[in-house]
Amino acid sequence: MLRSFKMKNSTPALILTRSPAAKRTKREQSEESIEKLLSAACVLFVSKGYRATTLDQIASAAGLTKGAVYFHFGAKEEVLLRLLARVEAQVIKPAVKILKLRSGLVSDNLMSFMSLHGEMGITNRQDLLLLIQMSIEFAEQTGKAAECVKRIYGLLYKPLEALIKRGQITGEIRNNTPSAELTAVIIATHDGVFLEWYRRGGQLNGKILVRATLMFLMQGLGK
Repeated sequence: MLRSFKMKNSTPALILTRSPAAKRTKREQSEESIEKLLSAACVLFVSKGYRATTLDQIASAAGLTKGAVYFHFGAKEEVLLRLLARVEAQVIKPAVKILKLRSGLVSDNLMSFMSLHGEMGITNRQDLLLLIQMSIEFAEQTGKAAECVKRIYGLLYKPLEALIKRGQITGEIRNNTPSAELTAVIIATHDGVFLEWYRRGGQLNGKILVRATLMFLMQGLGK
């Protein structure tokens, strides 16, 4: 923005000041660059694996420079941690909210949980796959990323096992198998279904696949 000012015993002069709109534009450009890098990294981490993906590949896929990755994140692990935080907020927390519902049938909660992630298999497929893939790649590992993955899965395990126990008390779910093992079966089925969906590409109908999974789980869990 151009503004005039008058100094004593001088003619008017012009100075250039940065308008708030320009600052917003710069911030928006930064946010756009971050989103491009995160999206590119997510696809690469899922398709190639975290360790096999380089910062150069992330930058190239995003149409940016390697320096941009360093500027916004500093290191590859920080990129993954930012992605995992997004997965936790957008994919895991809504599912946990459903699992913690205390009203209604346990079977309804389980169906809502699987249906929600079935829908997210379309809208947030890369996010779901990223979490599953990283749980495999970082199994038995240490470090911030490994601990983050374990913690996120823990957010699912605890309320899911509590739900199974409630179902065993009410008689909806068989009680001849410990709740921890039944929870493990549900999570394994959940993850396996999405991996198969990913492997088979367009050969499988997501909605039908989720419905079949629900039928399989409820028949196995029921008495």
